[in-house]
Amino acid sequence: MQLQVARIGKPHGIRGEVTVQVLTDAPGDRFVPGTEFVVEPASAGPLTVVSARWNKDILLLGFEEIGTRNEAETLRGAKLFIETEELDEDDDEGWYEHELVGLEARVGSNVVGKVAALNTGTAQDLLMVTTPDGDEILVPFVEQIVPEVNIEEGYILLTPPAGLFELNAEAEAAPAEPEGKA
Repeated sequence: MQLQVARIGKPHGIRGEVTVQVLTDAPGDRFVPGTEFVVEPASAGPLTVVSARWNKDILLLGFEEIGTRNEAETLRGAKLFIETEELDEDDDEGWYEHELVGLEARVGSNVVGKVAALNTGTAQDLLMVTTPDGDEILVPFVEQIVPEVNIEEGYILLTPPAGLFELNAEAEAAPAEPEGKA
């Protein structure tokens, strides 16, 4: 099985470097020279890292196979994957998105939706839960709100603050304010 670790953004400079959206909590281990990535779409890869550097808070990668800005432009939006056999299976510090997507979201014994995605952020991660009505609710992925993740039995247990699910539903149901009057 493959695990997505990044998505390629726009080219940077004229020598074929690209910006990447990092989707791993260990970029220092994943983006080292010599690392080969499986790429989606497959026609863009595989790609081998020759340089990795930070420009402020943006990771810039150079690949052996890409030497010009025009070649780098063809990679925009491509996804970078590693084989999961490379991962430490004893790591109990967190979960990967592919492990969480599809799990039932429960409050007590009531099913309130399914996990649709994991949005990683610099401050905290958010679980996107799709309710049976089709609403998308962003739930902070912190221990106080998600005290239990049970991969084997296929659910996460939530203890959401009052109004978390209702707040998003009300925002979608509220009529739009008029833009302005002439």
